[in-house]
Amino acid sequence: MQKVASKHWKLAEKIPAEVEQALSYYPPFFRQILYNRGITSAEQAMAFLSAGEDFHDPMLLLNMAGAVERLLFAVDHQEPIAIYGDYDVDGVSATALLVEVLRLLGGNVTVYIPNRFEEGYGLNIEALNQLRDQGIGLVLTVDCGIRSLREAEHARRIGMDLIISDHHQPLEEIPPANFVICPKQKGDEYPEKNLAGVGVAYKIAQALLQQRQLELSNDRLGLDLVALGTVADVVPLTGENRLLVKAGLKELRRGSRIGLRSLAQAARINLSTLNTADIGFGLAPRLNAAGRLESALASYQLLLERDIQHIGLLVQHLDDQNRERQKITAEMQQRAEELIQEEDFEEILFAFDESFNPGVVGLVAGKLTESYYRPAVVGHVNGEYVRASCRSIPAFHITQALDACADLMVHHGGHAQAAGFTIHRDHLPELKERLAKIAFEQLGDLDLRPVLRADVELPLGELHPEFLKYLHLLEPTGMDNPEVYFISRNVRTSNARAIGSDGKHLKFLVTDGWITYDAVAFRQGYWMETGLPREVDILYRFEMNTYNGRESLQLNIVDIKPAGSD
Repeated sequence: MQKVASKHWKLAEKIPAEVEQALSYYPPFFRQILYNRGITSAEQAMAFLSAGEDFHDPMLLLNMAGAVERLLFAVDHQEPIAIYGDYDVDGVSATALLVEVLRLLGGNVTVYIPNRFEEGYGLNIEALNQLRDQGIGLVLTVDCGIRSLREAEHARRIGMDLIISDHHQPLEEIPPANFVICPKQKGDEYPEKNLAGVGVAYKIAQALLQQRQLELSNDRLGLDLVALGTVADVVPLTGENRLLVKAGLKELRRGSRIGLRSLAQAARINLSTLNTADIGFGLAPRLNAAGRLESALASYQLLLERDIQHIGLLVQHLDDQNRERQKITAEMQQRAEELIQEEDFEEILFAFDESFNPGVVGLVAGKLTESYYRPAVVGHVNGEYVRASCRSIPAFHITQALDACADLMVHHGGHAQAAGFTIHRDHLPELKERLAKIAFEQLGDLDLRPVLRADVELPLGELHPEFLKYLHLLEPTGMDNPEVYFISRNVRTSNARAIGSDGKHLKFLVTDGWITYDAVAFRQGYWMETGLPREVDILYRFEMNTYNGRESLQLNIVDIKPAGSD
């Protein structure tokens, strides 16, 4: 199995004349960018670019009224409530959000976040029994539970009320909980189907406060957590999700949550200009590191802690764990690449090993998918069972593939491009054969190369600093609302040098003979070995680089090709 050597560039379809006329208020390059995002009228453009906080009514969610009534009954009667979360950033932020709101209302709230290594993902019967023994009669899940049929039935048998809130894709049968809140379940008419787990939690919080006729507090209680979890879970940043994240970023920049302010300092993030990339690559990995290596409770505590000294200890702990996670990931990736070479499958990658850390298998699967552009399944073999994580490419819906093999697995679930499962090791050979067959049927005839999509092709000399003002209007960017990518051809390079402690990155100058820009190409330091061509075509983002308090225009190069080769 060879790593992907080249990428396919796909330039957006040219804007039709009638749409260009409708968007004539904006510069030509920006009209094309708006059209690429499905905007074809001035009214749509205005609504998209000046979006406020017009969130949907939470009571539109199926079963919300009953769930809120049950929760408020528990609050009023001081009945203990357990928030049962997940150990990733989405789950932890959703847990913190509902604990904060229910305690504000006077609720008696406790928290349960399962241990990834001992319990695995989602609801489990042992945890429910433990909570019942502690006198808990009501459990509210966040970011999990939508496929927990057996566990929901057990809760009913032991006399425990269960409210499931989740955003994952349900099975045909909905768990027999007292109430299930999930925008993806049949019969639910909520307009935004792509809420993250923390987004669903925020809807519950909204509904609770509305029922008590309380306005959200002046600091927009919980919106910072919504932005954190939504971006970290890589759900589409369109529709209401984009509005929630946009509002949440404002709260994060204010720095009112002390734990996140301190974590941003440790990650060397300027909180006043924090964006979605800072969350995805700075804050989220540090918060996720706790659940990957030990317990997610440290991350949960950081989100609600107000004692400065304790916060300092938690931040240091998370930062140390993140460095350890990076080291483990690199070692596991090397071993996984050895294992996939031993397999005969072409369309899907498998790597299973007893030495793998189960908290990091998803990261390694993601790196394999990035390097080889194939779906990847990486698992930890532990006695009789295997726990695995999967990452995929747009052409292959990994959770649907797992659904077709559900009879072999203990449990499974996930999204189109990310999933996980547990299986008895005796069933692993058959699972590999069946997944490989599905992958061959769906991918065998395709040109499996990454596709890099670009919005606009223009000569380098037409790139103007004023563009940045318009690009800023598109934020927050993320899945389904990506950053803007440009293509410029036949530019000349000079002053190339490797940068970074390991020399993996590349910095150079590009010019068309009239204008010159600084350029940086992350993880492309290999050009120093192969030789950077004198004339190249480049696909890039145009940005303002801030370093040591100084700002300069910069091209962030995503891909480089010899001039005329594409």
